[in-house]
Amino acid sequence: MSKKLSNIDNDISAWYTDVVTKAGLADYGPVKGTMVIKPYGFQLWDNVKDVFDKMIKDTGHTNAYFPLLIPKSFLAKEAEHVDGFAKECAVVTHTRLKSENDEIIVDPDSRLEEEVIIRPTSETVIWSMYKKWIQSHRDLPILINQWANVVRWEMRTRLFLRTTEFLWQEGHTAHKTKEEAEKETLDILELYKKLAEEYLAIPVYTGLKTDAEKFAGADKTYCIEAMMLDKKALQAGTSHNLGQNFAKAFDVKFQTEDNNEEYVWATSWGISTRLIGAVILAHGDKNGLRIPPKIAPIQIVLIPIFRDEKQRKIVEDYIDPITKELKQNEIRTFIDWSDSSPGYKFNEWELKGVPARIEIGPRDVESNTVIIARRDNGEKLSSPRHDLTQSVKDILDQIQNNLYNEAKDFRDNNTHSVNTYGEFKDIIKNGGFVRCGWDGKQETELKIKEDTKATIRCIPFNENPNNLTCIFSGNKAMHEVIFAKSY
Repeated sequence: MSKKLSNIDNDISAWYTDVVTKAGLADYGPVKGTMVIKPYGFQLWDNVKDVFDKMIKDTGHTNAYFPLLIPKSFLAKEAEHVDGFAKECAVVTHTRLKSENDEIIVDPDSRLEEEVIIRPTSETVIWSMYKKWIQSHRDLPILINQWANVVRWEMRTRLFLRTTEFLWQEGHTAHKTKEEAEKETLDILELYKKLAEEYLAIPVYTGLKTDAEKFAGADKTYCIEAMMLDKKALQAGTSHNLGQNFAKAFDVKFQTEDNNEEYVWATSWGISTRLIGAVILAHGDKNGLRIPPKIAPIQIVLIPIFRDEKQRKIVEDYIDPITKELKQNEIRTFIDWSDSSPGYKFNEWELKGVPARIEIGPRDVESNTVIIARRDNGEKLSSPRHDLTQSVKDILDQIQNNLYNEAKDFRDNNTHSVNTYGEFKDIIKNGGFVRCGWDGKQETELKIKEDTKATIRCIPFNENPNNLTCIFSGNKAMHEVIFAKSY
């Protein structure tokens, strides 16, 4: 397969697909809309997963697992919820196949009495269990998360960003009070922000979704929104305050401390393998991936350079203690001993986004140094052998910070305030975020979406609607919002 990438400036969509497939992150599955996550891509997801799993465990959450199959009647219990997912649900109607006239057909005698849904999300099945588990205030709170796969039958798919089946975590918590549920929702949002900014090096806006954009069945949906290289928005994580909606749908009550009965308060929240797409689209360049060191499967790749077996032995003896030292300092390291040329290896590991590479040849052995090349900016420097581990640590920290600062500068420079609807449309057409006034009316929100394909990404927490008018209607603004086209 050719490793040449499409031009990122002319066709970012083709470039993105090239990077995903040629860097060995994922491939297309045999069923339309599905993907196979290859080992390198799964290592990247594993690193993201491990970081967030520790965060939630440190805050008192525990992992569990719930069934993939949900009775169809469960979805019907929460009307808004079923309406939100009805067009995406995969339905199981029969339980077996049979051979007939050399063809494999569905056995009509195996039809289920009640059809089941392959979970698009797990609120309904989890709340059916909470009904069994919760009787008293002593049973609360329940702070459960699961790492799982879900299926949403999407019409238009793109690897990692939107696939029929994807991996994610979904937290589902139950609380005694409205205030506890709201605090949980916002605390998780802060963890998502921390994950995105401190580990993925992606700056995000945090805020509230409008009623038109919120999760089906939630009272409130909070989100983190990121800007990609094409100036589109990507919803990178959501945290939902479900109020008492699912508790009422499944009749989940608890006895309060003063012996009254009350419905439980709930939250749910999730991030998915879409974050891998976000990393690609936030940091990539014409040469491929640029992975932030904190989540990189390989942080340092060592490239031995030699012409013959004698030189190879000299370089190998020099590299061996270096590798051991780096690994002892928990730096994820790989040595490329393949028989490809050094130039090919440089290009290959740049495509894969490894944060830095170390080049070691006979001259470096003689001078007791190594050459370190940074993936983020292409800079090369020589490091003394005795100071190598500290140099590598410093460089990885610098790369992590530089990727974040680059992405933040790009986002800030492409987030605009406007005074007229004409200016608004020009920016949306050319790409970018617009912060502006909105009169709070759904009909206004819908008309802007129909007119420009832009949606309200969030009502940011730091909004200031004072002295603003609605960009569309000209009426007094109820909120300052962020509009953008999105993935």
